[in-house]
Amino acid sequence: MGQSFAVGYLAFLLKGALWTVGLSTIALICGGVLALIVALCRISTLRWLRVATALYIQIIQGTPVLVIIFLMYFGLPSLGLTVSPLAAASVSLSVYVSAYLGESWRGSIQSVPQAQWEAAECLALSRVQRMTKVILPQAIRIATPPTVGFMVQIIKNTSLASVVGFVELVRAGQIVNNTIFQPFVIYLLIAFLYFLMCYPLSMLSRRLENKAGGQSYA
Repeated sequence: MGQSFAVGYLAFLLKGALWTVGLSTIALICGGVLALIVALCRISTLRWLRVATALYIQIIQGTPVLVIIFLMYFGLPSLGLTVSPLAAASVSLSVYVSAYLGESWRGSIQSVPQAQWEAAECLALSRVQRMTKVILPQAIRIATPPTVGFMVQIIKNTSLASVVGFVELVRAGQIVNNTIFQPFVIYLLIAFLYFLMCYPLSMLSRRLENKAGGQSYA
């Protein structure tokens, strides 16, 4: 890499990669909680709630993540709410995750065979009991492969946080490049680090899909 590319620069990039993982984890956890609420609202018996969450999903999925980040970081201060780059990125990515995973999990819940729903009703279980004891455990198995695969998209989208100054992997690379001016080496290394983070998840998702494909309901 040349003498100018010191070990300190590599350490700085690795620190940025850790922040990428951290931001991805925050988005997955917070977005996952919101996604579960969205999914349950989408199958609610209340029509207005189904319509409202469907509209929410359409709006978020139709809006670029970058625009959501801009709204959080530059828009909220105009309303008197100042947010840090980390907070803006975390909230924006969590909202993005909630819309996409919420719709995906809704499909997983509704993919549980109708016979399972009917069997739960025959046991005289309440709606909450049917969901927690019968439907959701099966839906989780269906939803796991696409959820793991979607984590790759979360990791990639954390790069957008660099536009508001949050120092994740891409922003760390920009800072290093502005110091030593070796863009080819730096961005090639960044691409390699993203590959190391994303490839195992892609392989795990594919393995889980193959495993789920070989299973059937009794």
